[in-house]
Amino acid sequence: MGQKCNPIGFRVGITEGWKSRWYAPKAAFGAFLVEDENIRRFIEKELNGKPPFAGISKVEIERTRDEVKVILHSARPGVVIGAKGAEVDKLKERLEDLIDRRVSVNIVEIKNPDLDARLVGQGIAEQLKKRGSFRRIMKMKCEAAMAAGAKGVKIICSGRLGNAEMARTETQMLGSIPLQTLQAEVDYAITHAVTTVGVIGIKVWIYRGSYGEQPATAAGDGRFRRRARR
Repeated sequence: MGQKCNPIGFRVGITEGWKSRWYAPKAAFGAFLVEDENIRRFIEKELNGKPPFAGISKVEIERTRDEVKVILHSARPGVVIGAKGAEVDKLKERLEDLIDRRVSVNIVEIKNPDLDARLVGQGIAEQLKKRGSFRRIMKMKCEAAMAAGAKGVKIICSGRLGNAEMARTETQMLGSIPLQTLQAEVDYAITHAVTTVGVIGIKVWIYRGSYGEQPATAAGDGRFRRRARR
């Protein structure tokens, strides 16, 4: 029986790049790997874990002999930078204290958050924490992604949905998600929402088209056509 693998890991080294880009001798490799993980956890806690949320989708790390370069992909770069760059300078100092190395921080703006699987998952999680209707939330996020130019989107939520006594899994899907085509650009993310009745797991797949292809925004009022089922 076939199993679904992680679409990002399936493409790394072929059509997707690595999120950590550096070389280290065998003796130092483990220490560098732990540093990378500490940086990612710190950024997730400080910038995504409490308001004002910065909408950090991806953290890339590059190393040279002299410094560690941290590249943050954010939907709200103004929150990360702050007034006159005060917040990003403070973040840089705290990262340097954390790993005891010189750090540089670069911010990359995410132009279309509706096509980013991690940001979509974070948005669903925040609304579930506010006790919104899970079916309405999933449907709205799917339609927003399709209107933004996605060719397919799939969302799965698992847990005690709607304060139900028994946990269950709900799926919402529009368009197509080619999981075995390496040339297909499929973004994937897992996140969770901690609610009063338990943890709800959220998985998001977004198919943007082939690599190098620009997503075409739906014409007119942003509506899209559903695929007719045969």
